[in-house]
Amino acid sequence: MKRAARGGGGEVTVAIQGERGAFSELAARSLFGPRAAILPCPDFDALFRAAEKGRCRYGLAPVENTIAGSIHRVHDLLLDSPLRVVGEAIVRVRLSLIALPGARWHQLKRVYSHPVALAQCEGFFRRHPRLMPVATHDTAGSVRLLREEGARDAAAIAPEIAARLHHAHVLKTGLEDHRANFTRFFLLARDGRPIGRPDKTSVLFATPHVPGALFRCLGVFALRDINLLKVESRPLAGRPWEYVFHVDFEGSAAEERCRRALGNLEEACDFVRVLGSYARARSPRG
Repeated sequence: MKRAARGGGGEVTVAIQGERGAFSELAARSLFGPRAAILPCPDFDALFRAAEKGRCRYGLAPVENTIAGSIHRVHDLLLDSPLRVVGEAIVRVRLSLIALPGARWHQLKRVYSHPVALAQCEGFFRRHPRLMPVATHDTAGSVRLLREEGARDAAAIAPEIAARLHHAHVLKTGLEDHRANFTRFFLLARDGRPIGRPDKTSVLFATPHVPGALFRCLGVFALRDINLLKVESRPLAGRPWEYVFHVDFEGSAAEERCRRALGNLEEACDFVRVLGSYARARSPRG
């Protein structure tokens, strides 16, 4: 097996989707601090490939946002990937209006950002109808685009860290419509070793297509007083009207009651895949 990729000075290499300065980088640094060497990937498929082939020690993928909901492509990739969930991070989404040095507020006409970020700032655009939102592939990449174009009549919506990386200025902060806006990330690794003490587990399963199947599956947790933190269904590709369920629950798969619950779940399901047990993240304050 290849040795996990590391940067200089013992840095841990973490693959993210998007460019430097994105919220994924903030999530990586919340887990590893300055030890995180960031490996940008153009899309989620490339992120998973980088971690699966050993180009990095970890992959860090967003799985859900409290406003936009689940990131479906990541959930689909988790279904077939050998990667395991070994950690979790939660980042508060604070969106800022960023422009090049010398740009003036009254001269701005366009605002670049990822479509999800633009949608989360609808109130800002209603208050300033002269500004035209322009969708791009990435929040942090929108700031780079400003620099490349030398645009003084445009701005970008992105995290403040992107302004520092691209030597731009923050004109306004707190553009998001909802302050309680958080994104949850899974830290993924091939070896499956959690980075903290596991107290939460994620599992995927598919039930037989018979009455009461889901009830019986969820009952294996209820009978053991195991608290469910999330239950979500996704369509199974190539099998119309059949679904895979994603369940998060409190506890580690190594605990006796959880191990027994998962054993009973396997008896009741067509398939079960334990994504991993890991240390539960807490939502940051402020």
